[in-house]
Amino acid sequence: MLRLVLASANPDKVREIVALLGAVPGLELVARPSHVPEVVEDGETLLDNARLKARALRTATGEAAVADDTGLEVEALGGAPGVESARFAGEDATYAGNVAKLISELDRVGAVTPDRRRARFRTVALVAFPDGDELWAEGEVRGTIATDPRGSAGFGYDPVFVPDDSGGRTFAELTSDEKEAVSHRGRAFRELARRLADRG
Repeated sequence: MLRLVLASANPDKVREIVALLGAVPGLELVARPSHVPEVVEDGETLLDNARLKARALRTATGEAAVADDTGLEVEALGGAPGVESARFAGEDATYAGNVAKLISELDRVGAVTPDRRRARFRTVALVAFPDGDELWAEGEVRGTIATDPRGSAGFGYDPVFVPDDSGGRTFAELTSDEKEAVSHRGRAFRELARRLADRG
């Protein structure tokens, strides 16, 4: 049995991660201890931030820990918000605040047509083991940014991200199963699960 401490305290992320890793045979997922402080995410890449979080939880608990970092990269904004996605509208930004800033920035640069609103979501998921070993995987999905938020499911930028081949629906208009099948986080954690199974 492999115990993995979840580095994330975000209930929305935790719900998705548990759904993706919970069925892996011999794997037990453990909630992040409440006494562990937030990790400063000052890495230059998604991999850096995932590694910072996983290593911090491994150090705090002495157990293997799993962390991820996700970024929305918008072509018209030069790849922004990228690693700053969760803090795009400021350190204490809400989901709605980040979405509003994204739409505002796209309007500011004149990105009004779908071909000018191309974007991709990327997730890096990483496990840090007590012996210093690490496993990581990356997932990506491409799509466009809608002009207005649509849908009530999901979280973060889901109401404005329209993945390719979704029939024009945003992530927030998909069911959880539909989103999991095509999402960046789903792809990253499915690959991580495969690598964990191969590790034995």
